[in-house]
Amino acid sequence: MASTLKRKKPDRSELKSGEVLCEYCSAKCCRYFALPIETPTSWKDFEYLRWYLLHEYASVFREDDDWYLLVQTKCKHLGDDNLCGIYETRPQICRDYTTEHCEYEDDWTYDQFFETPEQVHEYAEAVSKDAPGDSIRSRRPELLPVLS
Repeated sequence: MASTLKRKKPDRSELKSGEVLCEYCSAKCCRYFALPIETPTSWKDFEYLRWYLLHEYASVFREDDDWYLLVQTKCKHLGDDNLCGIYETRPQICRDYTTEHCEYEDDWTYDQFFETPEQVHEYAEAVSKDAPGDSIRSRRPELLPVLS
């Protein structure tokens, strides 16, 4: 019976000569992609962000002053061992990618992260100068009558 024990995830500095960081990683770089998008400035821009988030596995984040559309989707060539199944013929973007600044350590955060259209709407209401007066929130309920 094959051992199902996972190797301890070493710190980058602990790798021995010839060891590959990817052998210890969960392959985050192959489980999503993020595309830069224009910085939203108008209500219409925020409506596009809301539309993105109506789709499964999509989120939006801001890092520094840059905005990104993030899509959580696994590469179809990622193997069960978290290694590339088409390494020798992988696309150029994969060839250009290095582990020098990858998310191996699990300690990365975003300046802002939006997972739902409601989060974007609330943010847009707070920052957009051309926000309409109506809201997607439910109307305030009527007050209950006071019993005497």
